[in-house]
Amino acid sequence: MMIGAAALAILSGPLSAQGRNCAPRDVVVERLASAYGESRQSMGLGANNAVIEVFASATSGTWTITVTNVRGVTCLVASGQAFEQLAEALPIPGQDA
Repeated sequence: MMIGAAALAILSGPLSAQGRNCAPRDVVVERLASAYGESRQSMGLGANNAVIEVFASATSGTWTITVTNVRGVTCLVASGQAFEQLAEALPIPGQDA
């Protein structure tokens, strides 16, 4: 189970100091890069000015979704395998998707 192993590896050490799935953003980003080869693929602004980011590795296909609050604490939301970069166009109105 790759997802569980990834979460356990990321959460070991300093990450658990901020909470069960959270740590300072720089610690999380460094761990995703060094342990999984993941880099930021996309980002957006969520509720309460939280930054939502998707990290992924083109080599291994692993991916991780994080949420960072205004204090700079980043929490893991989800992770998995088989990441694919897509840029789909919107469907034409009146035609089935």
